[in-house]
Amino acid sequence: MKPFHPLTFWALFSSLTVGVIAADNALVAISAVGGAALIVKFYKQDGPWRMSFHWSLIAGAVLLLIRAITGMLIGVPRIGDVLFTIPRISLPDWLPGIRIGGDVTWERLSSSLQEGLIIATVIALFGAANSVTSPHKLLRILPSRIYQLGVTLTIATSVFPQLISSISRIRQAQFLRIGRKPSIGTIAIPLLEQSLARAVYLAEAMEGRGFGQSKSQSRYRPINYAPRDLFWISIGFLSATAMVAL
Repeated sequence: MKPFHPLTFWALFSSLTVGVIAADNALVAISAVGGAALIVKFYKQDGPWRMSFHWSLIAGAVLLLIRAITGMLIGVPRIGDVLFTIPRISLPDWLPGIRIGGDVTWERLSSSLQEGLIIATVIALFGAANSVTSPHKLLRILPSRIYQLGVTLTIATSVFPQLISSISRIRQAQFLRIGRKPSIGTIAIPLLEQSLARAVYLAEAMEGRGFGQSKSQSRYRPINYAPRDLFWISIGFLSATAMVAL
């Protein structure tokens, strides 16, 4: 099967992100994450970035939990049905309208959960885009005038997937060596050494290929969009429009 255009799924998930933010609805956000999960299941790429969606879901769940806790402890009081009461801490007079503790209403909790869910959904959608598109393919289609900016963004977006891959390899190697699950402390030093070594190798490779030294620009070779690319991009725009309209 011919691969998709590198920008196809980025356009799709960017459209869904705009729709989720504009709709500001929990059901819409959950539906977007469900659709992203199906796309990732069928079109996930091979490479260190293939688990980006998985880890973005974990990061989103942690963020949602933190937002719910902070919403219960700190915030502006909301009138409604009281679920439970947290001991209140008095704040100075120059912080009017904000309190720590007090009555936790369903309206206050649901508002915090919805805000956290929207942010977690945005993280998950960008994680899904990383899982189905190789950052190296994105770099190939960039015009030469912004190639250096593209290299910077590609390195920045691929750091997290590479760290996850390194952690998995280190944990597996230590498990085979000691016969039990290693602790976080035993992973930190090898991970730091491997990250520094990867940075040195990347710098040497870029220098050896003359990156940033040649004033002449290479010829831009664009990749044409196939009908199925346009289909998925249209699905993204139509879905975003439906989210906003409904």
